[in-house]
Amino acid sequence: MASSTSSSLSSCGEDEVNDRVSPDWAKYRCHIERRGYRLDTVRDVKDYYRHHCSKIEKEGLHVYLSGYHRVLARSDEDALCRDIGLREGLFRATCSDGTKVMVKAVHRDSRELDIIRYVSAPTQRRDPTNHCIPILDLIDAPQDDLCFIVMEEWSANMFPEAPVSLGCLMESLRHCIEHIAFMHRHCIAHLDISPRNFLTDYNGRYACIDYELSRRVGEVSCPRILYSRGSEIPPEAERGQLSNPFMIDVWALGVLIFRACELAEFHVPELMRLAEPMLHENPDKRPSAASVLKEFQRIQATMRKTLHGRHIAP
Repeated sequence: MASSTSSSLSSCGEDEVNDRVSPDWAKYRCHIERRGYRLDTVRDVKDYYRHHCSKIEKEGLHVYLSGYHRVLARSDEDALCRDIGLREGLFRATCSDGTKVMVKAVHRDSRELDIIRYVSAPTQRRDPTNHCIPILDLIDAPQDDLCFIVMEEWSANMFPEAPVSLGCLMESLRHCIEHIAFMHRHCIAHLDISPRNFLTDYNGRYACIDYELSRRVGEVSCPRILYSRGSEIPPEAERGQLSNPFMIDVWALGVLIFRACELAEFHVPELMRLAEPMLHENPDKRPSAASVLKEFQRIQATMRKTLHGRHIAP
């Protein structure tokens, strides 16, 4: 990975460096390809849509078809082509061995890059509760204050195709809760927890993405931030109050538990009871992520003992 480099923020405010970046990808094409990653062309995107359209749920199909028809209109098959279905600042690419990866452009002074560097460092990667998406490379473009994060491309869905087993549900939630507890242990709040920010490789692994809103909080006894941009806004933040970032995460994690159960079409009373205090109106009465993880582990262990041989582990 490229080494970390500090640069002045004198010409660029904090909000600006943490906003999403939309670079001129053609300008950096050769720079990225020299590191072994070929950005998608019109030909690649056509092939992607032909392969994946049959797997898209009806409600999302119109977006994919509109993107596919847009690509069909392009005549130069070797021209770069960013998939319209991807979030701003993302570009799909291919490694020399044919593996598909995702490239994300960020500002070199962004909080996201700082946190990605930290959680992807060897010491943190060895922690089995760190479920950050595997980062393959960091490609610096210092002349434009940019960095390109190269990561594995996993499924955009939290769960494999239905039917989802109870074991799959529990393992996905274990990965989610473990990772947030890991982040909090290292004084980092994610601040955008939702099913769309946890992916699967369909081989029993689940990973967290999107640290755009994440913050290092430091060892402060009562951290407080103003918060209004995440997927799940807790009551105190909706009221415009200074909020504990860790309790914002706990609230969003409670919502994720409910939504994951809905997506998997399982009603698990033990999980409902786990999530209920996480959604307490008073953030001071919500449990910590570490306490949530401990209780989840107890629930999962009890399930394994009482389901008479049903397979709960992956």
